[in-house]
Amino acid sequence: MNLSQKCQYAVRAVLELAKQYGHGPVAISQIAASQAIPQRFLENILNEMKPTGLIESRRGIQGGYLLAKDPSAITVGEIIRLVEGPLDPVKCIGDRDSLCCPLKENCALLNLWNRAKTAVEEIYNGTSFRDLIEEERTLRNAEILDYSI
Repeated sequence: MNLSQKCQYAVRAVLELAKQYGHGPVAISQIAASQAIPQRFLENILNEMKPTGLIESRRGIQGGYLLAKDPSAITVGEIIRLVEGPLDPVKCIGDRDSLCCPLKENCALLNLWNRAKTAVEEIYNGTSFRDLIEEERTLRNAEILDYSI
């Protein structure tokens, strides 16, 4: 399963907002620069996410975007599903009426596709944005301790 560029930008934008959680609104230019996201595209993504209640915006000089929930309460899977839809590796997983494949009722691959979906969901749903902040902190600290000669 390949995530679209839009989805990757959405995850990176939420990560940036998570890193700034509790410090007030973050300017869109700051999010774009920190995460290497084209600002115009980022504006569209964040505006699409506002109605979900995960992101809020504030107007004015001190305005910007901020997370409406604690980063530990938002998972990567939640953002991916918001942008991409279900995490089904193939169409027939989500097809209740068996319209996509005439072999669905006796398909030896269906169990494989379901296991793949479950594995991916466990990783994405088990990773909060707080986890990613900690991961980034660990990576940054590892760079500092690299004594190369």
